[in-house]
Amino acid sequence: MQPAPLQRHSFSHFEMSEERGFLPVPDPLASCSLCPELEWLGGQLPKLLAARQLRNTIHTMQDLLPGRKDNWTVDTYRYANRILSFAAHGYIWENPDHPLNRLPANLAVAWSEVSRRLGRPPVLSYASYALDNWRRLDPSRSIELDNIVLLQNFLGGLDEEWFVAIHVDIEAKAGPAMAAILRAQEAAERDHADKVTKELMTLASTMESMCSTLDRMPERCDPYMYYHRVRPFIHGWKNNPALPNGLVYEGVEEYREEPQYFRGETGAQSSIIPALDAALGITHAEDPLTVYLAEMRHYMPPAHRAFLERLEHQQDHAGRPLLSGYIMDHKSNKPDLWQAYHECVQLLARFRATHLDYAATYIHQQSEKQSTNPTSVGTGGTPFMEYLKKHLEETKPIGQ
Repeated sequence: MQPAPLQRHSFSHFEMSEERGFLPVPDPLASCSLCPELEWLGGQLPKLLAARQLRNTIHTMQDLLPGRKDNWTVDTYRYANRILSFAAHGYIWENPDHPLNRLPANLAVAWSEVSRRLGRPPVLSYASYALDNWRRLDPSRSIELDNIVLLQNFLGGLDEEWFVAIHVDIEAKAGPAMAAILRAQEAAERDHADKVTKELMTLASTMESMCSTLDRMPERCDPYMYYHRVRPFIHGWKNNPALPNGLVYEGVEEYREEPQYFRGETGAQSSIIPALDAALGITHAEDPLTVYLAEMRHYMPPAHRAFLERLEHQQDHAGRPLLSGYIMDHKSNKPDLWQAYHECVQLLARFRATHLDYAATYIHQQSEKQSTNPTSVGTGGTPFMEYLKKHLEETKPIGQ
């Protein structure tokens, strides 16, 4: 039995919107009177890290969360998880040469409780690092690079700010892309080829703007500064030689003082590229990266994960991907349709090529001075260069 067709009015069910894609509506909470201890800790965190006093400060704190949470909303939980995630990673990596493999109970228990409520593991994820970590300078204007700043930093500074803001801007631009995909699928199901072509042209336009934003990364994020000042704090504790025995979450009953192993924050936890792959019929032969990317779904907000699963199961009567199957059927008699589709695939390849170039420049080519910040693996703990190249090569139109 085929799943019900995805429709744009179902976006809210997946915690999405046509205007801003996977970014939250309303904007993330910048402050919260329900969490005074956390609000103070979040505000002081960059200064405490700079002085290497975050660990000592956390040891002096008692309950980081209020006893009752009856009036907490999902926005409150996201707010709390953002600060707890930054605090925990700051605690672990405060001295990058000597990371700690135990998290004190006052931090571990609160973090586990909040992350469980959000359906994600207790580790800094892309959702807390980027999706839920921005505010608009002018609330009347759109979400774009010259109007967004971060709500929470580690050390702070231009390079950290710009690195994350680039991702937020791309996420905002992806909203119309996701809507165009669903409209194109609806049109394909109704055999409206001209409408499919129009929506693919819209998709290409939004993808072009996403690529243009990604191209701007080097403007204010220097590779050396990223590698030495931004990257060390976002590592996880799975497949990480600096924490080979994982992390013990003290006081968390379900873990029973046994080490836990979670991947670090990475853009691979964004839903954009998997959604574009699914819509355009791009498939990847199984390799360590595809296995890793499947694992990354567990770090996404559950609603976004559900959207990807639904999108990937949109099929025609022949069991083929709904949109790309339709395009393949009309390749010869609808050249404009094929051209619009081909442009979308080329733009996805361009996005991947730029990302591969940054992976080389910002990580692989840096001089590895600390075993705790390796150049051969990503923050998620995978050897990335070989497989990123392979996935770029596999980004080609169906039937080729």
